[in-house]
Amino acid sequence: MSSDLNFMRLALREAKKGLGCTSPNPAVGAVVVKNGQVVGKGYHQRAGEPHAEINALVDAGVAAMDATIYVTLEPCNHTGRTPPCTKAILAAGIKRLVVGMADPNPIATGGADFLEAQGMSVTRQVLVDQCQAINRPFAKHVTTGLPWVIMKAGMSLDGRIATHTGHSGWITNMQSRAAVHRLRDRVDVILVGIGTALADDPSLTTRLPKRVGRDPLRVVLDTNLRLSPSAKMLSQESSAPTWIFCGPNPDSTKVEVLEAAGAKITPVPLADTGTIELTAVLRELGRQQLNSVLVEGGGQVHGAFLQQQLVDEVNLYVAPCFIGGDGMPVVGGMGVDTVQGALRLEKMQTRRYGDDFFIQGFLKSSFKF
Repeated sequence: MSSDLNFMRLALREAKKGLGCTSPNPAVGAVVVKNGQVVGKGYHQRAGEPHAEINALVDAGVAAMDATIYVTLEPCNHTGRTPPCTKAILAAGIKRLVVGMADPNPIATGGADFLEAQGMSVTRQVLVDQCQAINRPFAKHVTTGLPWVIMKAGMSLDGRIATHTGHSGWITNMQSRAAVHRLRDRVDVILVGIGTALADDPSLTTRLPKRVGRDPLRVVLDTNLRLSPSAKMLSQESSAPTWIFCGPNPDSTKVEVLEAAGAKITPVPLADTGTIELTAVLRELGRQQLNSVLVEGGGQVHGAFLQQQLVDEVNLYVAPCFIGGDGMPVVGGMGVDTVQGALRLEKMQTRRYGDDFFIQGFLKSSFKF
């Protein structure tokens, strides 16, 4: 069993190489082992391209005969954009399959059972928690049609994301900002409200030297189409488009101007509060095969997502400073009557980025496998 754990860790390492590149597919890694030695390895690099198992089998070549294959996600048993991996595994002469997690996709599932029925030895749920952790967005989208939602903020010790004047530049340090860009590199969508878009004029791009040009889709919630056509996110060079979700029956002139600047305008219903109906936004993003959304604010948007129980994961970068009670809170527009009614995080993890603290947790209402 210890060797199974070690080889599955290698498969997980392979899988993580594809994070941010495989959507709407999962990130998957595979390792082929014979006589205790790795003879092949691979990962799924991009949707529409060969799956991890195929890449690992090609890497192994004839050494795959009578070997064991370790796969972080159950091999697919259907024909989609690529043929079923189960057939390739059989054809290669693999004698044993070790699987991290079952495939939550109702169309593709059943690969392990199929191979077992063909006489192959199958071991399941090896490092299942770790394998599930890297594919939460895929699992949620493929089972609910909705993307995984991460609420992210850089804030002060007293929970402020900007001063009373609206100034918010560089609350957190360079290490935290670099971590945010790594996070952006792994998500499909960055979402902000129009307040943040107007106040900060953000680029909402990923600035990593090894992944130049890999920007997530930018989404702005802009009920009345107040975004300027000269906004940085519309005028910069970027491989990703900007989508604006607005209220129904938008002003046609504003639509024409923003579309001419490169934006895609999508009207959606309004909630009783007169703001954008967030579930309608998430449904549309899900229909567009987008697995994950990073909600970057501001406070009113954070509050709306939390109040409607639409947040799965929270990522907070906390700087060792105080801004004051008149600063802008990380969560606005919502409140509870008692402490017992407060929204609480679970499965908490923390780490340091220089002098900053990073806090990650999950809402109890978040998607569960």
